[in-house]
Amino acid sequence: MPTVARRTDTPPPRTGSSEIETLRGFLDYLRTSIAAKVDGVPEPQVRTAAVPSGTNLLGLLEHLTFVERSMFLGDKVTDWQATFRVAPTDSVADVVGRYRQTVERANEVLDGCTDPGAPVPRPGRPAPSVRWALTHMIEETGRHAGHADILRELIDGATGR
Repeated sequence: MPTVARRTDTPPPRTGSSEIETLRGFLDYLRTSIAAKVDGVPEPQVRTAAVPSGTNLLGLLEHLTFVERSMFLGDKVTDWQATFRVAPTDSVADVVGRYRQTVERANEVLDGCTDPGAPVPRPGRPAPSVRWALTHMIEETGRHAGHADILRELIDGATGR
């Protein structure tokens, strides 16, 4: 395994004082962290499983794209396990671009949310409160960012956020 210089951790974000500003600041921090874990990882390592479950860096980012779309854009997912699989024809740039575009669209929805107790405006589906949705996305993204930390370190020794 090649050794890569350790990166300095990016400290937690300084956010506004409101509940929504704080939650969104931490979610964006984690979103940036997990997308960065994919940067610079060559094929096929970026999609090679390092654990028996089949988990790989690109699959984690693909899954989080589906979670964001479900939570904030109202997409319905019928097979969550399938969301961890990336088509062989999808490049790293395709997956990262899709994730970033989804985050941008999710943030546009969140820009209109000022009451943390109000439901997320998801068309055609029952919706949790903005507070619950943001907290869940912090938990989900943080959990998978931790997985990505380990996978990236196994690939090339890179650590940090």
